[in-house]
Amino acid sequence: MDDNHLGDFLRARRAGLQPEDVGMASYGTRRVAGLRREEVAVLAGVNADYYTRLEQGRERNPSPQVLDALSRALHLDADARAHLHRLAGVTPSDQPSDHAAERVSPALRQLMDGYPNTPAFVMSRSMDLLATNALTDALYAPFRPADNLARMTFLDPASRHFYTDWNRAAQATVANLRQAAGFEPDNPRLRALVRTLTEHSADFTRLWNSHTVRGKTQNAKHLLHPGVGPLTLTYQAFDVRDAPGQQLVIYHAEPGSPSAQALHLLGSLHATRRQAEARPHR
Repeated sequence: MDDNHLGDFLRARRAGLQPEDVGMASYGTRRVAGLRREEVAVLAGVNADYYTRLEQGRERNPSPQVLDALSRALHLDADARAHLHRLAGVTPSDQPSDHAAERVSPALRQLMDGYPNTPAFVMSRSMDLLATNALTDALYAPFRPADNLARMTFLDPASRHFYTDWNRAAQATVANLRQAAGFEPDNPRLRALVRTLTEHSADFTRLWNSHTVRGKTQNAKHLLHPGVGPLTLTYQAFDVRDAPGQQLVIYHAEPGSPSAQALHLLGSLHATRRQAEARPHR
């Protein structure tokens, strides 16, 4: 992660658009992927030299109006548009001033434990699992350790079997991390995580360099657990009001579905195993 986050993002999104995507005619030999800088400037209604300075990091204080114009020119969705504003320091940030280890409140832990029939966990912006209930522990048991969803996805061999559509899971994971980088570009934990993943995963590096930004969606997750078989789960993510950056995530299976039955079996197996481990050895 270098210091020109805004310029890197603009270049990557410009490279991902073709003239026909934005209703422009293509002319001449194109020496760069995607749109030319001059074309983006025309679409946004800004001076071409000014836009060049933005990409090169020589201009770092664009107005909200310029950012909105660039968002329209680059066809950014809501998540990517908000990310662009944060990179420019325009949108007020709610990032915590202390990047020390995050703590989950006892009340929130108690709330999660009150969901015995569905996985629930608290996650940081850098996708660390800060707290989990028993069924989440059972769900992520194939990972050793189950500590960070990004690390688990790219560096744990179990992920290629656990996620039935691994490519989709990988893309969503990186898009979430890119959004986190917009909120906390100097977070040492996030920087260290990105450095580790870049060093050890070519797939992560390729996706990270695409600069795709996306918050959590409501798309179903299709999983294959070695203990109970296929699982199709939806989820809800809730911002933790008293701990900016933390999210409470709750998975859910359609009542009466095979996935619901599999989750129930998974919980039973996990409870039985924990009881056996807790018995004193004779």
